[in-house]
Amino acid sequence: MVHADTLTQGQQHPLGIYIKVWALLFVLSAFSYLVDFFHVEGYLRWTLILIFMFLKAGFIIAVFMHIKWERLALSFAILGPPTVLLVLIAMLTIEGDYTFLTRGIFFTTGS
Repeated sequence: MVHADTLTQGQQHPLGIYIKVWALLFVLSAFSYLVDFFHVEGYLRWTLILIFMFLKAGFIIAVFMHIKWERLALSFAILGPPTVLLVLIAMLTIEGDYTFLTRGIFFTTGS
């Protein structure tokens, strides 16, 4: 006699977590739209938009792409290279700003 439990393979995740994350993504998207609705300007606008974007991407990767339930080594193998690329992009941005400002100081024509 074979039980039904032995025929199921793989992991079963509770459906409630998907619904909760979906609702949280909806709320974060609403906050992102509210930034535009209330005409937030300048660095605060872009900071809020980027924070909401990274939060939404993190929840999507963790839950809907099942990274939350993977082994830690596999999670690092998947998430490590994009993290390194983001750090390198940030370093290059800072260096590019320095170069741009330095050229502005030394190569402007004096009046």
